[in-house]
Amino acid sequence: MDLQLDQLRALDAVISEGTFDAAARRLSVTPSAISQRIKALEDAAGRILVQRTKPVQPTDSGLTVLRLARQIQLLTGDTARELGEANQPADRPVNIPIAVNADSLQTWVLPALARAAAGVSFEIHREDEEHTTRFLRDGTVMAAITSTAAPVQGCTVRRLGAMRYRPLAHPDFARTWFPDGATAKAFATAPVILFDRKDDLQFRLVRHYTRKPIDPPRHYIPSSAGFGEAIRLGLGWGMMPDMQVRPGDELVPVDPAVFIDVPLYWQQWRLDSPALTAVADTIAEAAATALR
Repeated sequence: MDLQLDQLRALDAVISEGTFDAAARRLSVTPSAISQRIKALEDAAGRILVQRTKPVQPTDSGLTVLRLARQIQLLTGDTARELGEANQPADRPVNIPIAVNADSLQTWVLPALARAAAGVSFEIHREDEEHTTRFLRDGTVMAAITSTAAPVQGCTVRRLGAMRYRPLAHPDFARTWFPDGATAKAFATAPVILFDRKDDLQFRLVRHYTRKPIDPPRHYIPSSAGFGEAIRLGLGWGMMPDMQVRPGDELVPVDPAVFIDVPLYWQQWRLDSPALTAVADTIAEAAATALR
């Protein structure tokens, strides 16, 4: 296949921006030019790469080519800066999309990224650590913090450590709903805080106490900070990472003897990219201090 760089850039822009018009503005060309480049790319690939919907969606073949497009752009940006080309100005850093779980993003990841090498911009995709690898598979991100130890095809993996979670509640809530401690009956009736409908951490703990499924009242709080605040306000109990507990919090463990350690790994594309390597090293250094 004869795939041109301007065509690959057009594909990346269309998928990232969602429309041909927005992609044209990003690349400072006309929508007609974007349409022609996508058509030429599809002709070269011999298949349809994008669905002309709003927003534009990649086909399965489009995802494969999109991954290639973003890999080439990363390497091109690295090379341009090494050569000191005039057409790679300082205000056009390499864009590195990363998938990060909400609790890591709320606590230790942002300070780490702030120390990353200059000349890099970040596009963060927030997703549960058990699901971030799908972004690696479809080419949406170049790297991800995940709980999956097995490397995604075409990626390398590095263990970062583990986040420790404990079942916490406000003291008044614990006295009301867990008067006899952590029992199957109490977990079946006590309101629980969940991040979203993919959040299984609370029920992983509950399965230690009950042999059958339970259906307690649930609050869905899709914010890491909001999740902790809901527990502090007594809306329910939830699994909270140790590093999110503030000095002076009056939270108490529902069961002082139990906790869950969630292992975290850094997975990234298998590319010899100085920019991506610098970010990975910064993340690993921060994880060595922040995680267990």
